[in-house]
Amino acid sequence: MVFKVDGRIKRAIERDKRFMITTTKEDFPLVVQRASGDYIYDISGNRFIDFSTFISVYNFGDNSKKEVRDAIRKQMELLMHNAFTDYYSEGPVNFAENLLKMFPKGFGKVFFSNSGTEANEAALKFSRIFTKRKYVLAFYGGFHGRTYGSLSMTASKAVQREGTGPFGPVVHAPYAYCYRCPFKQEYPSCGMACLDYIKKYPLAKEIPPNETAAIFVEPVQGEGGYVVPPKEFIKGLREIADDNGMLLVDDEVQAGYMRTGRFLALDNFGVKADIYTFAKSIGAGLPMGVTVTRSALGDLKHGAHANTFGGNATVAAGADALLGYVRENMHRIESGIKERSGIMMKRLDAMKERYEIVGDVRGIGMMIGIEIVKDKKSKTPGIEERDRIIKEAFEGGLVLLPAGECSIRIIPQLEIDKKVLEKGLDILEEAIRKVSSNA
Repeated sequence: MVFKVDGRIKRAIERDKRFMITTTKEDFPLVVQRASGDYIYDISGNRFIDFSTFISVYNFGDNSKKEVRDAIRKQMELLMHNAFTDYYSEGPVNFAENLLKMFPKGFGKVFFSNSGTEANEAALKFSRIFTKRKYVLAFYGGFHGRTYGSLSMTASKAVQREGTGPFGPVVHAPYAYCYRCPFKQEYPSCGMACLDYIKKYPLAKEIPPNETAAIFVEPVQGEGGYVVPPKEFIKGLREIADDNGMLLVDDEVQAGYMRTGRFLALDNFGVKADIYTFAKSIGAGLPMGVTVTRSALGDLKHGAHANTFGGNATVAAGADALLGYVRENMHRIESGIKERSGIMMKRLDAMKERYEIVGDVRGIGMMIGIEIVKDKKSKTPGIEERDRIIKEAFEGGLVLLPAGECSIRIIPQLEIDKKVLEKGLDILEEAIRKVSSNA
């Protein structure tokens, strides 16, 4: 593929910059027109292999499954908006009931919203109501959203918080980022120093444990760089929560819905949370946030929390159709993820051995990150190199997204054709080779 920025693409980008508030658009000139399965097509007819799934939204193919689109169209003909938090409606309740079958026993209350940040806002509010406590512990590198409460817990990049404080009563601690351990130790000889830090500092010197409502954690940090912690870290957080009467809130917004090979990413660590949050892929391409709570936590008072569009009939219809597909094909999906994950890890590990700028490869299932460095010895973040790799790959016909300071996320749709997957990895390696040779 030879990609050229033509006049139509230039005009579209110029209009965007003129009329739209600046957000997080990438530097490469992708002007999307349509997408299907493994591919994205731009307004000038260029086709790209998609390793981004539109930020982990289309876990089962770009523009979702035909049966999902059919369910959405059918519901739209009946009623698009149903004011679910004010009126009763069967569709969203059907989806909630089916969704709860994917959770451990003891989970029986669901709240619908429109995004990941709303799902986390609800979890924050619920955890404080349920425990009658005010403080929250979250982690550096964590991303839970950009609205006020969730942003108080987010500590991924300073620019996300710049000019918007002061924030809510949240204290942050180091995440178990073993490749760049903030304590300059090595796993497993470190003895989980990050857990000791939580006990000796935030919980001993800053926030009283008996006034701390919850620990918010991503089982795999997404925006923070696709960081996979040791199992002992997540298990240790569960123990800290249990020992101090806190809730453990699991943010599954990016890692959940089969992305790691399990419906709940937290299941990879042998731990259960008290509250789970979902968004992105759970809406099958439409806006949806979900907060699921342990039944024993209780319920809210009438009017304590609601919204206008949560449990939207059209969104729930699509989400339920996709969930039905997943449940009916679970064994095949799980084995397919395992096979494709093996293909990706084998190729990416080989790239790590071959190229000095590939510092680390990590992931679970089909949620994989590669960290780019200046050189392996210094581990100096290769920020410029990472950005150049993404641009080179784009010009070669592959869409990638950054994560963290200098990482690239590899998140193709979970049923991607294996030949397309290999072709995408070929394009990625060629981009790394070019940047590496010019480093």
